[in-house]
Amino acid sequence: MERILEDLVGRSSDWLEARYQERRSLTLSVRNGHFEQCSSVRTRGVGLRALAASAFGFASTTDLSKRGLADAARAAGKLAAAAAAETHRPPVRLAPVPPARGVFRVQTADPVDAHSLEEKIELVLHLDARARRASARITASSVTYSETCEDRILATTEGTLVRVIDAKPSLRILAVAASHGEQAMGVQTAGVSGGWSELANARSPEALVDEAVRVAVDQLSAPHAPGGVATVVLDPELVGTLCHEAIGHTVEADIVLGGAVTAGRLGTRVASDLVTMVDSGLPPSGPYVVGWLPIDDEGTPATRTALIERGILRSYLHNRETASHFGAAPTGNARAFLYSDEPIIRMTNTYIERGETPVDEMLAGIESGYYLRGFAMSGQADSSAEFMFGVREATRIERGRSAGLVKGITISGNAFDVLQSVDAVGNDFAWENGAGFCGKGQPAKVDAGGPHLRCRITLGGLQP
Repeated sequence: MERILEDLVGRSSDWLEARYQERRSLTLSVRNGHFEQCSSVRTRGVGLRALAASAFGFASTTDLSKRGLADAARAAGKLAAAAAAETHRPPVRLAPVPPARGVFRVQTADPVDAHSLEEKIELVLHLDARARRASARITASSVTYSETCEDRILATTEGTLVRVIDAKPSLRILAVAASHGEQAMGVQTAGVSGGWSELANARSPEALVDEAVRVAVDQLSAPHAPGGVATVVLDPELVGTLCHEAIGHTVEADIVLGGAVTAGRLGTRVASDLVTMVDSGLPPSGPYVVGWLPIDDEGTPATRTALIERGILRSYLHNRETASHFGAAPTGNARAFLYSDEPIIRMTNTYIERGETPVDEMLAGIESGYYLRGFAMSGQADSSAEFMFGVREATRIERGRSAGLVKGITISGNAFDVLQSVDAVGNDFAWENGAGFCGKGQPAKVDAGGPHLRCRITLGGLQP
């Protein structure tokens, strides 16, 4: 296929980008001992993007013959020419990128394909049964295992010819506990770019089940939390959620151009000088992060993009077109979910860099506040950086010591105001957001994380 695509773009007299993708996905989902989903899907095709002066044209096809690909390439060219004839936009300019060549393969010595379907079915049934056996208070459970294996090839008229081979397995475990009319839920997830053994690198699947059960059961007897502004320590999962949902989308250059709160603010202070926030397809704390992206879908190699550096907003996330518009370098963030999708600007792995303060010291410094752990899978954020997230588990802290669990907490506010209030950054680090998808017109696998942070934040509590 590499030779076919290289020959195709080599015959074009105009700018042309050809992107082949083969994807195989498997989903196994069990609820209360019964299968809800057992599906396998394979897709394969080529997306072609042409450029004519002021407009792109895009076509995709599942006909992988030379004739079928040539027809799709002509269709993309005609669409670009027709759109350019009807628009009064200035010519599209693409920031230069040196041609890239080579094969990039995700690291694993234990590929998911080496494990049988029967083994994967046995795993989800075993984990689901373990959750329901763990406590008499567990009334419902579900376990979902999913994997996506991809082979992508990109060829362009500028000389790029690259192949990326990737695999992303994940687990999601849910346990519901009930007692005396009260109900609570515990959720644990894991996701990696890698293989079967890498999925259990940080915690075993059984440990994920046990933690989901513990959270659900412990929440039953916890009192409701009051609302108000409080000093809190956020764990890496909540830090990652804040980075991605409340801040990361506001620095995607297409959203900036649409009027995000970050427009015109490069070089200004948006956070405490303790905060450095980065997006990178190949972060140094990898290698098994879900947003692993050695080269993006325009052929731009992964870079370390310091979005916020010591509290100062330094960069947006770009594709080649927006990089040219802002006079910046492309950041490697042009991504397409399927061959039939056009690349758009997406995050990869977004995180706050570790600091110097031990977590125990952060907690000991709280006279009255909370230690908040985990995203409760509910919330919202917008381009103004305003957000509201549910918290999975909260511990009240009094005079530096635990004063017991509370429940029903949400956190809200403006993400940049929260980052301005940061007075301690942990010397730890964890990736915690790799099991799900980011949605922005099309899904994308991303990761997010960081160290613990101590800050001020608005809490919403449910009154009994």
